[in-house]
Amino acid sequence: MTAYQPAAFARFGDVAVRLSVELGRTEMPLRDVLTLGEGSTVTLDRLTDELLDVTANGRVIARGEVVAEKGRFGLRIVCLVGEDGQEIAPPHADPAPAAADPLAAPFGEDGGDDVAAA
Repeated sequence: MTAYQPAAFARFGDVAVRLSVELGRTEMPLRDVLTLGEGSTVTLDRLTDELLDVTANGRVIARGEVVAEKGRFGLRIVCLVGEDGQEIAPPHADPAPAAADPLAAPFGEDGGDDVAAA
């Protein structure tokens, strides 16, 4: 067990938790929504270089960046988030280099899994 997984929680290891990642949000008038169609672009409130929030059952638990692996989206966790919404410092440095992680390549840098925005 790690510092984030006390032994007392081991018995809950099989409990399903819904994880979600949100790219961003926007608000627009209904008349604009009704004009959306194939090829429309909706601009979101998040910048492309901002970390995305990872939520577990609606609560932010981590932040990460989009990666691509074999044509599928993934998220590399960059930092964990505490109950107060502040980043949690890792208990120790990860000895393995980021390249050892198959999902470590930032989105678009893995040789061709880019998705062009319409």
